[in-house]
Amino acid sequence: MTHQHRRRARIAFSDSAAKQLENLTSEAEIHSLDRALVVVSVNPDVGEPLPGNTTGPRLREYADEVEHVRLLYWVSALDTVVVVAFIEV
Repeated sequence: MTHQHRRRARIAFSDSAAKQLENLTSEAEIHSLDRALVVVSVNPDVGEPLPGNTTGPRLREYADEVEHVRLLYWVSALDTVVVVAFIEV
């Protein structure tokens, strides 16, 4: 029996998300965000698609009610890069 291992997607941040990261100071917030980013990197389809047009990247929203984290992101064409556009912790 062979197991197919899907490679984790690489996480990248938009400029605005990178600025939001700079404002995180609490270890608990950073830990919660890390957990959410792992979930999205392992399964980029986990988030719900947001309504919008189909001309640009399709935004998705992942909300973890336990960790109190919300991410808005899009996934590259080959599911190799997840670009985080917005972070709420």
